[in-house]
Amino acid sequence: MATLREIRRRITGVKNTQKITKAMKMVAAAKLRRAQDAIIATRPYARKLSELLRHFVPQVDPSLNPLLAGREVKKVLLVVVTADRGLCGAFNSNIIRAAVQHLRTTYGEMLEEGRVQLITVGKKGYDYFSKREYELYARHTGIFQNLDFGQARGIVQEVTEGYLEGDFDKVEVIYNEFKSVVQQRIVIEQVLPIPPEEVKEEEARHPHSQVEYIYEPSKVEIINALIPKHLNFQMWRVLLESNAAEQGARMSAMDNATENAKELIRDLTLQFNNARQASITKELLEIVSGAEALRKAG
Repeated sequence: MATLREIRRRITGVKNTQKITKAMKMVAAAKLRRAQDAIIATRPYARKLSELLRHFVPQVDPSLNPLLAGREVKKVLLVVVTADRGLCGAFNSNIIRAAVQHLRTTYGEMLEEGRVQLITVGKKGYDYFSKREYELYARHTGIFQNLDFGQARGIVQEVTEGYLEGDFDKVEVIYNEFKSVVQQRIVIEQVLPIPPEEVKEEEARHPHSQVEYIYEPSKVEIINALIPKHLNFQMWRVLLESNAAEQGARMSAMDNATENAKELIRDLTLQFNNARQASITKELLEIVSGAEALRKAG
């Protein structure tokens, strides 16, 4: 049985840990508010830009722009977005597990033949994939400490140049989409070639409902101008989504850790009181036994 000193030391240690987790929860909550405001402000523009571009794509010849024209998929690039730090529950393990599962089920043969490459965004993803038999095309770590639009633009430039040079024929990104503080949704999206918008069932039945506009300059010129903006802003949205999801997961994890520490302190305090009561009872019995022995001897 643990001594009173050992139990007291454990209680002190758990209380110190509780202070740390509570502070981390408050920091994550403050960061989450800023991240949530940023992603809420970004989503409408990103969604409308994507809709506008995908509305144009079916109306022009895809071969006029290499980023639109699909080709035989012989090599694939997957951009895996994780966090730079841990202590955020299953945030990182879930995205890594989903990425591995996606590669094995969708590109299993290519993966075995070494025709799949990765770009890791976040230190946790790099730590995992660099220690295993995965070919890394590039890595980006530490960007979430000071997230800005230039970092998203740099990743897109890297991906676009590799695609145009034929290093890969298809680019996908996998990340955690922010839904709420306690919920993140793993999303896999195709980045290149830019997929055309699917025709909705209602529009297919009533094609006259689709409005035709006269564009100035031409549609091709507009698409060529929109594509870089679209790719940059979609990657920026992905980074903001992942950052907000990370802060939400960390806040939830630290809240759970704080509550668990509270319960552990209560259990340890009860154990301490029981041990202290047993010690006092033992001492009283020894005193009574000693006094009884002296009385009999006298």
